[in-house]
Amino acid sequence: MKDVSFVDYLLVGLAVTTLVLAAEERVSCPKLCVCEIRPWFSPSSVYMEAPTVDCNDLGLFDLPMRLPSDTQVVLLQTNNIAKIEHPLDYLPNITEIDLSQNNLSSISDVNIGHLPQLLSLHMEENWICALLDNSLSQLTNLQELYLNHNLISFISPEAFRGLQSLLRLHLNSNRLQSIKSEWFEPLPNLEILMIGENPVLSIQDMSFKPLRNLRSLVLTRMNLSQISDDSLLGLDNLESISFYDNTFPKVPHGALKHLKSLKFLDLNKNPIGRIQRGDFVDMLHLKELGINSMPELVSIDSFSLNNLPELTKIEATNNPKLSYVHPNAFYRLPRLETLMLNGNALSALHRFTVESLPNLREVSMHSNPIRCDCVVRWMNMNKTNIRFMEPDSLFCVEPPEYEGQHVRQVHFREMMEICLPLISSESFPTQISVESGRSVSLHCRAFAEPEPDIYWVTPSGIRVNPNAVSERFYMHPEGTLDIYDITKSEAGLYTCVAHNLVGADLKSVSLEVNGYFPQPVNDSLNVNIESVQANSVLISWNASHGSLAPNIKWYTMPSANHPTVAFTARVPSDVTVYNLTHLNPATQYKVCVDIQSIHHKHDTKCVNVLTKGLQQAVKDFQIWDMALIAAFGVLFIVISVACFLIYVFMRNNCIYGELKRYPSKMSLMSETSQKSPFTRLWISGKGMPAAVEVKATVINVLDNAF
Repeated sequence: MKDVSFVDYLLVGLAVTTLVLAAEERVSCPKLCVCEIRPWFSPSSVYMEAPTVDCNDLGLFDLPMRLPSDTQVVLLQTNNIAKIEHPLDYLPNITEIDLSQNNLSSISDVNIGHLPQLLSLHMEENWICALLDNSLSQLTNLQELYLNHNLISFISPEAFRGLQSLLRLHLNSNRLQSIKSEWFEPLPNLEILMIGENPVLSIQDMSFKPLRNLRSLVLTRMNLSQISDDSLLGLDNLESISFYDNTFPKVPHGALKHLKSLKFLDLNKNPIGRIQRGDFVDMLHLKELGINSMPELVSIDSFSLNNLPELTKIEATNNPKLSYVHPNAFYRLPRLETLMLNGNALSALHRFTVESLPNLREVSMHSNPIRCDCVVRWMNMNKTNIRFMEPDSLFCVEPPEYEGQHVRQVHFREMMEICLPLISSESFPTQISVESGRSVSLHCRAFAEPEPDIYWVTPSGIRVNPNAVSERFYMHPEGTLDIYDITKSEAGLYTCVAHNLVGADLKSVSLEVNGYFPQPVNDSLNVNIESVQANSVLISWNASHGSLAPNIKWYTMPSANHPTVAFTARVPSDVTVYNLTHLNPATQYKVCVDIQSIHHKHDTKCVNVLTKGLQQAVKDFQIWDMALIAAFGVLFIVISVACFLIYVFMRNNCIYGELKRYPSKMSLMSETSQKSPFTRLWISGKGMPAAVEVKATVINVLDNAF
């Protein structure tokens, strides 16, 4: 009995001890913190449920003295901790510590001890200014280190010593002015580096060469306008790179060509003006390309995306000046499935552009100023299986009769098969100011069917054609005019003309050099009538230097027999003569020429003209014919008389000379002429016989008659 009682007491004691220990374990969760099991993902994306102590946003100045021994994750975000004096060595299972948004100013103030299981350390948004040698050398198994949004301006060559297991390093949004390859030598296994948003002046050659296993590099918002061709050398395994929100004026293809394994390229929000041929050469593994939100992008030129066999997605959205995608822009892209072009200034997407992409599945064209004419007829012909994203947001903007209608509700038979060129105003500025000695590019693009030809007219009236060689000018085939080494002589008005067999469109841009622009001559506008016919009137006018393209308007004067009908035309700025055709005979017209100057001043002159009547036109025509016939008759008579006189004169001279030099033949000629009047002698010009022609009549006589 006693033995049984002793056993009972022993069991009761053990139970009480267990309850006390459990109570102590529960009490060990720091005050105001939350201790619970939460989902957690390792740096390699392995899911587990981890005991977590959440002390976020409590205004703590010190780390809690004691944490539960099984703690794996400690969250101390958004507090006032400036220093950690007590190591956390007593936590054998700890894998993540978050000290972001505190008051830490030095890594040496973070004494967390030797933590072999620690995988992630967050210290972003503190006040750390420098990383000294061996700052975190005790964390030999650390895989993720977040130091972004601090004040780091200096990194010692041995700062990352001991972190050979590090996979992810965030140094973005600090104050680094250079990037040195020696920093990364202790990090042979680093896979992800974010170092953007630092005021780096330039990236030197082979700055990232020690990072042979790097897969992702983020260089955002660093104000980079160029990088050397060898700056990315050594990144043979890099798969993703981001140049988001820099200042590149063109694609850095010289540096990108070394990234043979690149799959994802982010060029968003750079002031790149054109996507050109050769920008993405030899990127055989590229899968996705982002060229969104580019404020200066005006065109994707011919063969600019060529021979990219693994490319599946192109995003070129929200580019306010992107008005032209060349019909041959995309070539040999066999796997492209998604083409996103929404939110641009595109008036059309050419049929051939789509037909050149055999695997294309979906296109995004909404939120563009679509012109519903011949170029987009293919969208409504039901000959394609391509899906249009957000078709309800795809509206016609032009022509006026289709404005506001859904593009795919306009029947293709209502659209003409050929159409006028249209130069996009969104991509064409009205005025540009530059300094002397600089160069500038003027972009001009136009859609039409047939495809239009483009040329430029300089302020001096010189026509610049594609690929023409000049000291100051060069025009690219797509329509961009480059002006080199600008002086004040190049200031003035430049006009782009796009034309095909249907008609033409033109737009002008004024170029100001060092604040100088040639002032127009104060000559008043004069309009002259050069010729008047029954169905046409030829007019001319004087245009002063610096004038924009003239607008011509003509209309019939109101009368009881003819309602007022108005017509308009716009001609290039270098044209000063225009022929009005298809007019009505014997009709009073008013013709006005309106010319706007660079200073937005209008000069308008009008003249009245009466076309000839049909009877008057026929009478004039008959008079003209009679006069023409009479002139030809007189000319014929004069020529005939002259020829006759010359002939008589030459004949008399020849015969007289012959008789004078050969008098012995005179009697023979007399006798011959008397006996046979049908015989004649032809004499050459020198008096010698040239030929003798005998015309005889045969008379049947007997032999004895002689």
